[in-house]
Amino acid sequence: MTLPPNEKYSRQILFGGIGPDGQERLGDSSAVVVGCGAIGAATANLLVRAGVGRVRVVDRDFVEASNLQRQILFDEADARETLPKAVAAERKLKTLNSQIQIEGIVADVSPRNVDELLAGFDVILDGTDNFETRFLMNDFAIKTRTPWIYAAAVSSYGVTTTIQPETTACLACLMEATGGTGLEETCDTIGVLGPIVNLIASLESAEALKLLSGKADQLHHRLVSCDVWSGRFQSIQTERNPRCRACVLKKFSYLEGQAQPHITMCGRDSVQIHERGRALDLNLLQKRLSSTVSDVRQNGYLLRFRVERYEMTLFSDGRAILKGSTDPAVARSLYAKYVGV
Repeated sequence: MTLPPNEKYSRQILFGGIGPDGQERLGDSSAVVVGCGAIGAATANLLVRAGVGRVRVVDRDFVEASNLQRQILFDEADARETLPKAVAAERKLKTLNSQIQIEGIVADVSPRNVDELLAGFDVILDGTDNFETRFLMNDFAIKTRTPWIYAAAVSSYGVTTTIQPETTACLACLMEATGGTGLEETCDTIGVLGPIVNLIASLESAEALKLLSGKADQLHHRLVSCDVWSGRFQSIQTERNPRCRACVLKKFSYLEGQAQPHITMCGRDSVQIHERGRALDLNLLQKRLSSTVSDVRQNGYLLRFRVERYEMTLFSDGRAILKGSTDPAVARSLYAKYVGV
């Protein structure tokens, strides 16, 4: 039995900041979450439960047991099946709200596909783990005048801010002038707590609900940071950089650039290899590799196998993730040997 919409959102409608009109606006709105790790999973969960009419989740990775400590959309079965996070997220989110449109896309956002993946949404939300993608999102948002929300967390510390093109400081304003990225450590070096990612996701989602319900005048226009271990919270008024290459000079270098051929992945002791425009037939690869390497597994979305002390995961779009090394040369050598050049 399908629940009546008013019953599902009744407590949210009672909140004066949303009300019946705001809830209707939410149902007509759309959001895209880029990255479905800890922050992205929690953010997508909140948006879907709130009744945002169309939610797209884009993620390049797959579920592992180490994700379950903080990535609330996934369970042990997802990890055992090595499901792509976008696929597992879509399945779970559809069980939470059948009245909206939910789409999970297995992809790595790059200059080549950013327009296809992000265009046409009312807000872009950050669930990524690297600043190359964030600066790409920032350039796209400024160029298309799409609001987007930056969010990041590591250890017990997190930070978020909402960026409104032509109105607020953008990510390039905040980070490029100082040469910093906000979070210099990574979850690979100092770990991350579940409570901080859920707190940052809640702050990010609240800002999105303001935008999507027609209450943009309630946005705080501040850079908010917090540490759940020390109890320290800080809120800083942001200002546009009058010489910002992105929002002032309109130099969108990340949109014009090429994706790196390989990147080291946060918290994974892994390297991702990009092979743009190269499609892989996973069924044929499984047959070929089964006679040369051990533990070859395929689930319709990706193929995994072990060689020496490494584990390689291949995707149908040509990407690969090598686990067991952060050396790009090792990753590319094994890719060439077992997949081809």
